[in-house]
Amino acid sequence: MPTVDFEKYCRMLDNAQSGNYAYPAINVSNVDTANAAIEGFVEAGSDGIVQVSTGGGEHASGNLKDAVLGAISLAEHIQRVANRYDVNIALHTDHCTTEKVETFLKPLIKETERRRTAGHSNLFSSHMYDGSDLPLDENLATAVPLLEMCRDNGIILEVETGIVGGEEDGLNREGIDKEKLYTTPEDMLAVYEALSPIKDARFMLAATFGNVHGVYKPGNVVLTPSILKNGQEAVVAKHGTEARFWLVFHGGSGSSQEEIQETLAYGVIKMNVDTDTQYAFSRPVANHMLTNYEGVLKIDGEVGNKKMYDPRAWLKKGRASMASRVVQACNDLRSAGKSVAL
Repeated sequence: MPTVDFEKYCRMLDNAQSGNYAYPAINVSNVDTANAAIEGFVEAGSDGIVQVSTGGGEHASGNLKDAVLGAISLAEHIQRVANRYDVNIALHTDHCTTEKVETFLKPLIKETERRRTAGHSNLFSSHMYDGSDLPLDENLATAVPLLEMCRDNGIILEVETGIVGGEEDGLNREGIDKEKLYTTPEDMLAVYEALSPIKDARFMLAATFGNVHGVYKPGNVVLTPSILKNGQEAVVAKHGTEARFWLVFHGGSGSSQEEIQETLAYGVIKMNVDTDTQYAFSRPVANHMLTNYEGVLKIDGEVGNKKMYDPRAWLKKGRASMASRVVQACNDLRSAGKSVAL
């Protein structure tokens, strides 16, 4: 099946919200991590989201460092591979900051427009605009026309209020004022009132509740999931149950199962997973290199062992390990076995 269309994607997210589960959104940067993500969803019997950041797109394009080209190339690969399986894979782009809207987000929306004009399906199902570096009114003023563009092309837009701390993919927000890590009910009301008037558009909100990108020892990150509850209640109290947000959980590495489960009850339908899957991929590769040192390297004039240094040997191990971590994420978020395609 091609990338899930707008209606099916909305149904996936509505099902997750009503069923108190969420989809892992797995960041990928090359063919092997993309395959690992898909294989994990298939093994778990879960629909899922595979996403590409600007840095992931740049990496996928090699020395060209063309984030748009790399994102399109990965998305086309993912579509072709996912088409052979019986789960739904939505394609998403992650964390496009304001300064990259013109060079990354809009060109990808234009690519979808071009494809739709030619009678083809969408390449990406959703995009993220991260305007959290701006005052909220400026953030939303930029988000409104982007949401209109997405609406016109059958795309869901993800926006963010508050700031996810830490560092990911070159986006460094370490040492940020801690107050900015927490979205207020007033922020959530402002988002709804700015974006909901756009007829027939749908959007997700990455509201922050202490989230920090990366991995930290217990106690270093203080999450307050009740912020999501309070915000949802404020919006519903003023605008009715139909105003309840599709919420997104960023910076979840190292979160306890109790914290994750609590956010699901408050409307989280998507949780980004990147740091944990990066480690899952790299760990068996490191083990392969260290335990097969003499085979991987041509030591003291020897010829080494081609079976050990063939990249397929160690990439396969990394891919399998990452796929297992995706299965774990599906189980943690309760999406396992709930594919609408099965």
